Amino acid sequence: MTVTEPASAPETDGATETAASVPQYERLPRRHSVLRMSEVQAAELSDAPLDGENDQTMLMNMGPSHPSTHGVLRLMLELDGETVVRSKPVVGYLHTGMEKTAEHLTYLQGPTNVTRMDYAAPLFNELVFSLAVEDLIGLEVPERATWIRMLMCELNRIASHLLFMATNGMDLGAVSMMIYGWREREEVLRFFEKVTGLRMNHNYIRPGGVAADLPDGWRDDVLGLLEMLPPRLEEYDILMTGQPIWRERLQGVGVFTAAEANALSATGPVLRSTGVAWDLRRDQPYLAYEDVEFDVVVGTYGDAFDRYAIRLNEIRESMRIVHQILDKMPSGDYRSADAKVTPPPRARIDESMEALIHHFKIFTEGFKVPEGETYVAVESPRGELGCYIVSDGGPKPYRMHIRGPSFVNLQSLPHMMAGGMIADAVAVISSVDPIMGEVDR
Repeated sequence: MTVTEPASAPETDGATETAASVPQYERLPRRHSVLRMSEVQAAELSDAPLDGENDQTMLMNMGPSHPSTHGVLRLMLELDGETVVRSKPVVGYLHTGMEKTAEHLTYLQGPTNVTRMDYAAPLFNELVFSLAVEDLIGLEVPERATWIRMLMCELNRIASHLLFMATNGMDLGAVSMMIYGWREREEVLRFFEKVTGLRMNHNYIRPGGVAADLPDGWRDDVLGLLEMLPPRLEEYDILMTGQPIWRERLQGVGVFTAAEANALSATGPVLRSTGVAWDLRRDQPYLAYEDVEFDVVVGTYGDAFDRYAIRLNEIRESMRIVHQILDKMPSGDYRSADAKVTPPPRARIDESMEALIHHFKIFTEGFKVPEGETYVAVESPRGELGCYIVSDGGPKPYRMHIRGPSFVNLQSLPHMMAGGMIADAVAVISSVDPIMGEVDR
């Protein structure tokens, strides 16, 4: 891939100062011109209700039961024929209330709650919650636990992007891609099940480290994944990337500019598709990302094709990171030895009354966190995933708020859809890759 540094990329002192642009193909002529609204027009339309008073247009609900809305998302579309004049995302149908639930769970129970938000990338939810709690406590995590977290999260990023490949293909009529993407993702989930006991919603990353060490044979399992994926990704390129019909459906569709992305606080592939090389792993390093080399993949046109190609190439970058993790994985403890946070080993419970009491108190009362507040953010497959926690000194959060990238990125849909065809609305929604469990948390 050509290595470039877009002019709009912020200056950083991260581990890798390069941004790899996605491979570009000859752009096909569009069947229709994409209408771009001025800022004044956009402001007027955003304030005006979708009430159907204009008898030249028609209001249509897309969702919340439409399969391509990727969950319980409702879109109100104002149509002029088959052209989308305006659109408005309507959320709130899932209303799980996880942030309020967090106030009634101990910090040890917290990961079982947050892991169910972005259920396609559950390990990132557990990670950001654990990092926030550890920041409040001032807890140092063993080096091996840090690298295990990196390994699991990068594999989870691969699994999430493979799911995007599958559903994006299905949304646009490439039904075979649903089978192929699901097949490869299942291999990653099979490894997760071996490590954590579950395919999804693992409760594996916890404050202080991880729940268990990597099992015997884990290195061979990961190497098997890394050997399996490259030829499959080449098949995706043949099936979709260079395919004229696929390019016709995505190129020039859902165009989004860097100015719009910054104004709407978009992050992740949605932001990087506009040419802005912003990735928290590089620009605000956490875990041990400053010790590995990788490129931040950026687009040029800000369209649905760029968002697809970025995710495809981010799989390759994550594989590159995983290779380095295999070489650098340290030995040692997989969780902190701080008895205030970490329960005793299970083997000691049968031998020591003190260990039994300690285990009982940790799991029934939890551990207390000093008063204070903190905000920690990580780079999830969909963008900046942040966790804000306020502690009153007790064993449970006084307040918790999650900055879900899917929720923030949904603001971009009206801008992407304006002037496009209703047939392209499906492609635009899919290119944003929203997870509604993270939106209606």
